[in-house]
Amino acid sequence: MLQNKGMNLIRDATAADCMSLTALSIQVWLHTYATEGVSDDLAREVLSTFTPAYFQDLIGDPDYRLLVDVDEDNLLGYILLDLDSPCETENYGGVEVDTLYVQEHFHGRGIGRALLDHAKQNAGERLWLTAWAGNAQALGFYKAYGFADIGTTWHEFEEQKYENRILVLQTS
Repeated sequence: MLQNKGMNLIRDATAADCMSLTALSIQVWLHTYATEGVSDDLAREVLSTFTPAYFQDLIGDPDYRLLVDVDEDNLLGYILLDLDSPCETENYGGVEVDTLYVQEHFHGRGIGRALLDHAKQNAGERLWLTAWAGNAQALGFYKAYGFADIGTTWHEFEEQKYENRILVLQTS
């Protein structure tokens, strides 16, 4: 489904988007998580996760929906919805916002909000997600959008543990 948002277009991702999705993901991920520089463990994590094949697999998986926000030929952001991932806290159910990334140059332009609005229209209002506890900007954005913090979970890789907050969208 297509949605025009001014000059931007929100649409389902295609195979042609996989390289741009990879580059944008690596850029946003490193900017967010490598706050003290790029260590070997962070480099291995980001480079092994975000690959064109990873995005190609997601596009073909019926349990996921990958929407992109583009301005002509340029990818500005995306939202990845996990349609089969129930929230582990409070039997919330709903659809998980697995990833919401907007290139930093485009923060504050309503792209994240538009992607969440599109997700609500197409996947329902029972959205939930996890966000790194150290990402104050994202936590503030989600709170302003209407998400409530309901608990803690942990993201683990290479024997490191990172606190994440579990957020659920408050429905009216």
